[in-house]
Amino acid sequence: MKRYAFVDFATQGYIAFVAVLVLLFHGERVAAWPWLLLAHGAGLLLIHGLTQLYARFPTNGLLDLVRHYYAIPLFIAFYRETELLNQMFHAGYLDPHFLRLEQWLFGMQPGLELMPRFPATWLAEVLYAAYFSYYLMIAGVGLTLLLRDRRQFAHFIAVVSFVFYICYTIYIFVPVVGPRIVYRGLVEQPLPQEVIPAANFDPPASVARAVCFRLMAWIYDHFEAAGAAFPSSHVAVAFCTLYFSFLYLRKIRYVHLTALILMCVSTVYGRYHYVVDVAAGMLTAAVLIPLGNRLYFKFANRDGGSPEQVEPEPPGKPPGSLPT
Repeated sequence: MKRYAFVDFATQGYIAFVAVLVLLFHGERVAAWPWLLLAHGAGLLLIHGLTQLYARFPTNGLLDLVRHYYAIPLFIAFYRETELLNQMFHAGYLDPHFLRLEQWLFGMQPGLELMPRFPATWLAEVLYAAYFSYYLMIAGVGLTLLLRDRRQFAHFIAVVSFVFYICYTIYIFVPVVGPRIVYRGLVEQPLPQEVIPAANFDPPASVARAVCFRLMAWIYDHFEAAGAAFPSSHVAVAFCTLYFSFLYLRKIRYVHLTALILMCVSTVYGRYHYVVDVAAGMLTAAVLIPLGNRLYFKFANRDGGSPEQVEPEPPGKPPGSLPT
């Protein structure tokens, strides 16, 4: 197993865990469960085969790229899969509870009311661009570290994957759509009318003109998974990428921080998340980043670790420095 990195164990562990859930609890609500089990079994074999093949041909450039970067496209597949599985334990979604909680906390529905209160095109453009920057944070920081230093990238992808997989697991058990559930036709479910503002929920024309609004609408039309709002993986993973900017890419850390702050606002403004989703995403990051680091370094120190893995930095050494 020395050829395995932490990300391989984390990814295969998630695939195996979800497969067991599907096998035991699919019932009548997961019609395609045999195909899901087949896909999960294939995923386990492919990841194992990839690690063994790379061990035999470590100088192959294409194989090297796939070996180190394969987890990132899997994030999309696992995310979409949560929509197929989140009705195993619940019939419907838990949004009524979240709508009531938001009303109790704020006396309003921030996820529904911010946009019509601040409909300027320039503001929508900035906030939707910030929301889109989430994808750049993952792919951009990841690719930069991959090209710069394999040890730094191994650290990054391990912790990011760990955060993603925990969020995805929660989505299966706690299905929440977010404020967008209020739009009739998205999800048919009775909602507490006493906490829904009596207003037209169509985006204001000034917002709909924003280029980044249309870009995000296209992405959500094709890749969104209903029931994957709590906690916000956008927020949790974005904080994770920020951590690695402060650790390894310090020149961009404050630009990254600014984009992240705007992104947190945009998740509510754009009606993707409740405020409590954002708070839960921050808490998730605060708990899982240190835990992911601990597990990563614990694994790296097993049997001497791997030459691609970063050792813990000694006290007093500046963040981002690597062992010599």
